[in-house]
Amino acid sequence: MLKLRLSRGGTKKRPVYKVVVADSRFARDGRFIEKVGFFNPLLPKEKKERIGLEAERIKYWLGQGAQPTTRVARILGENELMPMPANGNNPQKAIPKKERKKEGSDDAKKEEAAKAEAAPTDGAKKEEAPKVDAKKEEAPKAEAKKEEAPKADAKKEEAPKADAPKEEKK
Repeated sequence: MLKLRLSRGGTKKRPVYKVVVADSRFARDGRFIEKVGFFNPLLPKEKKERIGLEAERIKYWLGQGAQPTTRVARILGENELMPMPANGNNPQKAIPKKERKKEGSDDAKKEEAAKAEAAPTDGAKKEEAPKVDAKKEEAPKAEAKKEEAPKADAKKEEAPKADAPKEEKK
């Protein structure tokens, strides 16, 4: 499979990359089919000399089925040679894993606490949100249902009598 990828050059701690078309089975810095650009990560993003691409050749290879790596896809997206890739930055990646787990458990505890506080203080929420005002109008209906509840309780008392023979049949 053909890939558009970066091939590293330069010296220790001073990388310079070539954007190359290579077979995916070849080594990163090994044999490649064609060099189609360069990338110098040490230069500031504003400088034009940071990235150099041969747009026509890249479009040709993309048309031939070459797949860009994620880094090359970002570079091409920034230079408007192809649509920007969907996956973006992961802000959680920079946080050590142990701290991420702690934050996650803290968030879960906060959510549970918020839910627990929300249940007894429904009156406060009704005053805050206009959508909840509609629920106030429904409140009389709930009171009417409470009045009907004793009738249902009487039916429930009759229900165990009907259940008792069923249990004996088993």
